[in-house]
Amino acid sequence: MTEKPNSGRGQRELRVRVKTAKGRKLSSTLWLERQLNDPYVIRAKKEGYRGRAAFKILELDDRYGFLKPGARVVDLGCAPGGWCQVAVVRVNALAQNPKKPVGTVLGVDLQEVEPIPGAEIHVLDFLADDADEKVKGWLGGRADVVMSDMAAAASGHKGTDHLRIVALIEAALAFAFDVLEDGGTFVAKVLAGGAEIEMQTMLKRNFRKVANVKPPASRADSSEKFVVAQGYRGREIEGGAGRED
Repeated sequence: MTEKPNSGRGQRELRVRVKTAKGRKLSSTLWLERQLNDPYVIRAKKEGYRGRAAFKILELDDRYGFLKPGARVVDLGCAPGGWCQVAVVRVNALAQNPKKPVGTVLGVDLQEVEPIPGAEIHVLDFLADDADEKVKGWLGGRADVVMSDMAAAASGHKGTDHLRIVALIEAALAFAFDVLEDGGTFVAKVLAGGAEIEMQTMLKRNFRKVANVKPPASRADSSEKFVVAQGYRGREIEGGAGRED
């Protein structure tokens, strides 16, 4: 790797350039170069987060304030664990005020995840029939927040990938209907594209406030955005949680 010479102004950071290597595609080289120069990647390493995605949930919570001290939080598809790391700090404010309540952070994923201090991690398929009951048992009750930064495996076809992630988030939403406390919050990554109209309708029907936002930490060239649905009212709807009128 080589570094681009400083322009002489003294304040501009050096940019890392990655040389092409035998057997490595140009797209891989460009991705690596972007990673090495991404300010959020650099910050994540300095601040001990497991990935730049941690800053997305930080920015969303700074704006909407759903990770409150004492909250019970479920992180679906939690690997590698950056969102759990943020949630642990935000829902456990004992260092700032010993009188504030202690929260619970529960991460679930299909794969083993390296332990996260302050969080409880389980290998679980949230689509399994008994997943909601297991989660409520581990929490000792219902969740105040269900969040998801999951993305379906990429196929290389934009339209197919969009439909896959919408289906995945719809499944996460159905899970949230089963485990959320009244007034709870659902936060999830989606991809802009138009196929999520039905999901947006369902969100607005079951939550008092629904926002669609792209936090600063989300790359400008990415089609991802996040839904933040607050004030779960599913059990107010006659016939049970998450029903479609």
